[in-house]
Amino acid sequence: MTRDELYQIAKDWFNEQGWKPFPFQKQTWKAFLQGKHGLLNAPTGSGKTYALWFPIVLNYIKQNPDYKNNHKKGLKAVWITPLRALSQEIRQSAQRVTADLGTQMTVGIRTGDTTTKQRAQQKKQMPDLLITTPESLQLLLATKGYDKIFKDCNAIVVDEWHELLGTKRGVQMELALSRLTNVSKDLRIWGISATIGNLEQAREVLLGPDTKALENSVMIKANINKKITVRSIIPDKMETFPWRGHLGLHLLEYVIPIINKSKTTLLFTNTRSQCEIWFQKILEKHPEFAGEIAMHHGSINKDTRVWVENAIRNEELKAVVCTSSLDLGVDFAPVETVVQIGGPKGVARFLQRAGRSGHRPGKESVIYFLPTHAIELIEASALQEAVRQNAVEDRMPYLNSFDVLLQYLTTLAISDGFYPDEIYNEVRNTFCYQALSKEQWQWLLNFIVMGSQSLQTYDEYKKVEIEADGKFKVNNKGVAMRHRFQIGTIVGDVNLTVRYQKGGYIGSIEEYFISKLNRGDVFTFAGRNLEFIRIKDMQVHVKNSTKKTNKISSWMGSRLTLSAQMSKLLREEMYTANDDPKNQSVEIRSLSHLFERQRRESIVPGPDEFLIESFKTRDGYHHLFYPFEGRFVHEAMGSLLGYRISLLSPITFSLAFNDYGFELLSDKEIDIQQVLDNNLFTSDYLLDDLQKSLNATEMARRKFRDVAIISGMVFTGYPNKGIKMKHLQSNSQLLFEVFRDYEPENLLFQQAFTETFQHQLEEGRLRLSMERIATQKIIWKQCEKATPFSFPLITDRLSREKLSSEKLEDRIKRMAALLMKK
Repeated sequence: MTRDELYQIAKDWFNEQGWKPFPFQKQTWKAFLQGKHGLLNAPTGSGKTYALWFPIVLNYIKQNPDYKNNHKKGLKAVWITPLRALSQEIRQSAQRVTADLGTQMTVGIRTGDTTTKQRAQQKKQMPDLLITTPESLQLLLATKGYDKIFKDCNAIVVDEWHELLGTKRGVQMELALSRLTNVSKDLRIWGISATIGNLEQAREVLLGPDTKALENSVMIKANINKKITVRSIIPDKMETFPWRGHLGLHLLEYVIPIINKSKTTLLFTNTRSQCEIWFQKILEKHPEFAGEIAMHHGSINKDTRVWVENAIRNEELKAVVCTSSLDLGVDFAPVETVVQIGGPKGVARFLQRAGRSGHRPGKESVIYFLPTHAIELIEASALQEAVRQNAVEDRMPYLNSFDVLLQYLTTLAISDGFYPDEIYNEVRNTFCYQALSKEQWQWLLNFIVMGSQSLQTYDEYKKVEIEADGKFKVNNKGVAMRHRFQIGTIVGDVNLTVRYQKGGYIGSIEEYFISKLNRGDVFTFAGRNLEFIRIKDMQVHVKNSTKKTNKISSWMGSRLTLSAQMSKLLREEMYTANDDPKNQSVEIRSLSHLFERQRRESIVPGPDEFLIESFKTRDGYHHLFYPFEGRFVHEAMGSLLGYRISLLSPITFSLAFNDYGFELLSDKEIDIQQVLDNNLFTSDYLLDDLQKSLNATEMARRKFRDVAIISGMVFTGYPNKGIKMKHLQSNSQLLFEVFRDYEPENLLFQQAFTETFQHQLEEGRLRLSMERIATQKIIWKQCEKATPFSFPLITDRLSREKLSSEKLEDRIKRMAALLMKK
């Protein structure tokens, strides 16, 4: 069959649906059938799934002209999705194409939700088209004879590549692709990505730098102008002294009319706890929504999540309160409206969520922004500007993740074994390990065979044996079983399953939250009030309760920070507060009284100004700095500045920080002029001073726990018999101290420090921020009392004191009232 005949099959199918294929879809079909690799850049809801399922099926038809009568079984394509929630949707698209074109191709899913029975069936006979996750793909590579499974596979599609890029799951994919490229000689690798700033680099990371795949690849851009409308929810009465504590619930009544006038509304929150609270409060205030509103986040059981997803599609729900679990790629046609509760902290995340509404080619996406406090309206204005400019962040890929590589080598060793020279060349073809030296490689091989230099006397670290022909192989069944349980790079607190005493499964919750409960305590989880009974065999036994409670299940996930792109847009938007009101956005104008009050006590800085404020209260001397660079950079900058000030005169500080600035609070007055005269904002000696100021060793020790788990040095336990987080922490700390004292050149020990500076403290971004401040005019204001800019910082610090939320809220309200009176 000629290519033109194949294209006609696709065009005819589109005509039958009453659709017309987009140019980018036709370009993708053509490039794939020509044997090319590629990266497809397309917005959500534009038909990108059909852009790649079609050529995969057409290629099978081309290779098997008698496809309607003579079906050739075996795996032909793998579709990688970062979220299990997307797999059903992707399967439906694939089945629609395969059935309508009269093929006998089967479509299967393999994720953490796949049952043991289904896995066993797949082992006997793999589906033709497989939808899976990066972790489940690694588990397939840990299967004996995996090369036979993949030998006839001719396509791997990595969906939502922008989500995996810049994570260790992305590194996992790089390694898997480097292996499968050599197992399957006709393999085409394709990525699908929403817009990111570094698209060209994204293609290079996917296909490997300096590879034949990269040379024989294309970048296809959809160029569909999706209309996105951003509407801010602006309260009638605006607070002058904003604070972060109330999760936006004071605006709940503004959301109800939005829900009522839309077919279906998604309300996105940034955390699972916030999701639980909003769901509860809506039902509490508006019981008429019972049965019409649901909740969706990653810790709720699979059956409930799938029910919610199907109920959205079937137009059975008016609203769903959700987290990032519904961020990606799910095609929910009935969703008309999206509400973002609180700043999303990144442009890409916001656009992704906006794209959940109007999820059809040519349809408008409408997203409402609900600020949790007044200053977040500046973020809303900045996001509108981002939509106008189509300004999206870069995703920075990892380099030299030795922990992921050690896990991967053990995976290969427990399946069919590997020959080091062959795998070294493959690994060097990936972006992450392009600079891997022979010495580092030899160290890694020694590590999996003997343990590191300082651990050679302990047999538990000797996992891999070298056979007579030089093959590296795991022959110990116990080692293989423990490794399979631990494949993956997502490291969090130990998860416990939550079940009713009589057996019904509700979801999973982190050990740290449950450890604070006593028998009889009532807490809210998955939209229900549950009474805690006991923990048994890694299961939390509960029963329903009618008692009211203020204990909402919470997770350790750290707060999001503003991205570099978002920070820049935020500063530019804030500077417009000094412009003519006619040139300001409606959000900036609505904050005019706040800016007016800020000017009365201090200033609203302009583009060439950097603001420092000082004032005294009964708590001590407050010194506030406003770089507007995100909480991670502010944590590092605050610690660095505190350390440098203490070198001038002995002094101790408590540090508070948020996305807008940081506060140094001391019991002694600081001469800020002395800080400026001594050029303490210099980026000279930055790394050295950071290490001294932040107790970098302690931060690296915490980071090392993740490195130790991913590399397999620390075992997290068997299903239903997990090891407590405090024991994992103490095991990894013991190893950290051994390496620090006896083997400082250990690659994993060094990696913990590298990741602390590059990823946690964003050292590169900190340096750029300090260089920017060095070019600005520093304005130091001696204020009489707290300013609107300083208030969120002060209240953030208070919220970490031992106060109940009610007492804290009362105290903050009294403080704000007092400041207004003055």
